[in-house]
Amino acid sequence: MASYDYRIRYGECDQQGIVFNAHYMAYIDDAVDQWLRGMDVDFETTFGWEVTVKRSEIVWEGPARFGETLTLDLAVSRWGTTSFDVAATGHVDGRGVIESTTTYVVVSHDAFSPVPIPDELRAHLVG
Repeated sequence: MASYDYRIRYGECDQQGIVFNAHYMAYIDDAVDQWLRGMDVDFETTFGWEVTVKRSEIVWEGPARFGETLTLDLAVSRWGTTSFDVAATGHVDGRGVIESTTTYVVVSHDAFSPVPIPDELRAHLVG
C-alpha cells in the first residue's frame, strides 16, 4: 500500500472551480509511477520491463478544489499472470473525492509484449 499527496493547482480546475475530471487519471498514473520508482528509479532499464495502462475506471464522489491537498491511497487489488489492478481512493481531509481501479500490464521494455509479473515487482507492491 502507498499514499501520495497532491496540492491542487489553479490550472487544474475548470470553470466550476473544481479539478477537471481528466486530471484524476494523471494524478493516479503519477502516483503509481512514484510507487514503482521507489523500487528502482530506472526500473525499465534495470529490469528490462515496464508497465502500461490497459484500462481505468474512475467513480467521482465529490469535488477537490484549488489549494486543497488530495491524498491518493493505492493498493494492488488483483494479481493476474501479466497484469494487476491498482485500487486508488482519493480524499481531501477525509472527504471522499474519487474511487478508481486501473489495470496495468507488465511488458518487455524492448518488444513491448506482455511478460509474467516479475517477482521483484510483486514483492515491492505488496510491501
